[in-house]
Amino acid sequence: MNMFKNAFLTLTLLVMLGCSTVPITGRRQVSLVSDQEVITMSFQAYNDLLKQSRLSNNASQTAMVKRVGQKIQRAVEQFMQQQGASSQLEGYQWEFNLIEDAQQQNAFAMAGGKTAVYTGLLPITKDESGLAVVMGHEIAHAIAKHSNERISQQLLAEYGGATLGAVLGQNPGASSEIVNAAYGIGAQGVLLKWGRTQESEADRLGLIFMAMAGYNPQTAVTFWQRMAAASGGASQPELLSTHPSNETRIADIQKHLPEAQKYYTGR
Repeated sequence: MNMFKNAFLTLTLLVMLGCSTVPITGRRQVSLVSDQEVITMSFQAYNDLLKQSRLSNNASQTAMVKRVGQKIQRAVEQFMQQQGASSQLEGYQWEFNLIEDAQQQNAFAMAGGKTAVYTGLLPITKDESGLAVVMGHEIAHAIAKHSNERISQQLLAEYGGATLGAVLGQNPGASSEIVNAAYGIGAQGVLLKWGRTQESEADRLGLIFMAMAGYNPQTAVTFWQRMAAASGGASQPELLSTHPSNETRIADIQKHLPEAQKYYTGR
């Protein structure tokens, strides 16, 4: 009994000591891994992905992805400076790529600013504003350190709160497993859902980022309506498989719009 009690107290202490705060929302999250550790793993995973993928040779679409990404990057840097949190972007090496895959209606952003959009999503985003909705949301996951949070939860659940260095030192092969956990990739490569709290944070921050970048956040509603229409076919867009229902998403976005509009620089 004492053994279980001591283990519980140890985990409680780890959780209390290893916490960080999500920008804007102020939510406390478990953080047992350093930003630099997550960024290093993300860079390696991103480079591996690019080697295994084919970048789009569509010059105008590629330029659009980079243009939207760079605008959101500047918005994020401005936002974090206003929050007195510029240090949280240390080690970031922003990169925006368009990957050729018409079957993948998806996008993602890794810690350190490594971002990718699949060509299969562009018919639904339609224009820069629609693309900004998705990229702002995915980058918000990175800024809110949701990957760090997932890794920390895995370290607690599977390794008793051991440090990432200790786990990899004993089992170097665990690296890919931990990276998969960070970005929600489960068995057989299936993307796992972010938690409702994490999704709501990414929605809220993403709307602010796109607004500061000069894109009207109200277009987020019409984008998700298009996603809802696309999900009516035989196959559901992959992006939807990792997100809440369309009704929930749109209701949350409408709730956050008044706040985001205050940051809109395109008025």
